[in-house]
Amino acid sequence: MILAGDIGGTKTILALFTCDGEKPVLLDEQVFPSRSYADFSQVVQEFLKDRKTSFREACFGVAGPVVNGRCETTNLPWTVEADQIGRRFKIPSVALLNDLEATAYGALGLTEKGYCSLNPGQADAGGNRAVIAAGTGLGEAILFWDGSTCRPSASEGGHADFAPRNPLEIELLEYLLKRYTRVSYERVLSGPGIWNIYQFLRDAGEGEEPSWLSERLSKEDPSSVISEAALAGKADLCVKALDLFVSVYGAEAGNLALKALTTGGIYVGGGIAPKILSRLIDGAFMKGFLDKGRFASLMSRIPVRVILDEKTALLGAARYACIQGGKSS
Repeated sequence: MILAGDIGGTKTILALFTCDGEKPVLLDEQVFPSRSYADFSQVVQEFLKDRKTSFREACFGVAGPVVNGRCETTNLPWTVEADQIGRRFKIPSVALLNDLEATAYGALGLTEKGYCSLNPGQADAGGNRAVIAAGTGLGEAILFWDGSTCRPSASEGGHADFAPRNPLEIELLEYLLKRYTRVSYERVLSGPGIWNIYQFLRDAGEGEEPSWLSERLSKEDPSSVISEAALAGKADLCVKALDLFVSVYGAEAGNLALKALTTGGIYVGGGIAPKILSRLIDGAFMKGFLDKGRFASLMSRIPVRVILDEKTALLGAARYACIQGGKSS
């Protein structure tokens, strides 16, 4: 039996698995609100208190850069250390993966039911792939082809500098520079990013904010309210904000595809994509993705798939543990 987890800025999922070769089989899971706990050890302790079992392997995908088995999470005040978790809970082998690296491992195990295709393309079986995922933050990972299989590799590409493509996006950058000393793609492509885009458009006079919307924005999660109103067509300002978000999302996915030469395909993960799937399908995302000048023809051949399974990162962490357990057995 193995212990696996997906540590995010909003929620943390822990689960028990057995392994069928490299395929993890889910036995039990529990979801925790991340910010209700002082550190990750408290979450593990809570999960294990009523589950009297032992583990040989554990793996956790965590939202932040992992260096030498240690991660200071980007959107949580936590420091997670593999060795410390192993000692405290008596687990012989504990691995930490960047959450997008875990998502990449999970994506390798997806069937057609696990994703929605935005562009079928012409996949190169021996080509690199990549994952981009907007949620609480923006994550990116590369799956490089080693001659026989794709191997996930972590990155912090979501924190690269935001590159505007037109006058409106230049105004957005200038607006955000008044708030932040530096503007990364995560400031635009994330839950908080949707709220940033909306405020920019509102303050730039791109539309009126109805009183009912003002009230909801003051009491609820702004990005969720904006997305919901946009999808329902209830507020033009929200529609414009989500449209700009989707266009930039497609453009950055295209940037990632160029940087990693992902002729094997791009996966779009994270918590936001499935919720706004109808907007991703309507063409703005792929227009941004394909708009790469002389490389437009190359881009059109790259498959683009939206990951629908919200447990992909969790399954990827478990898959990694199964692989490592198989090597040591």
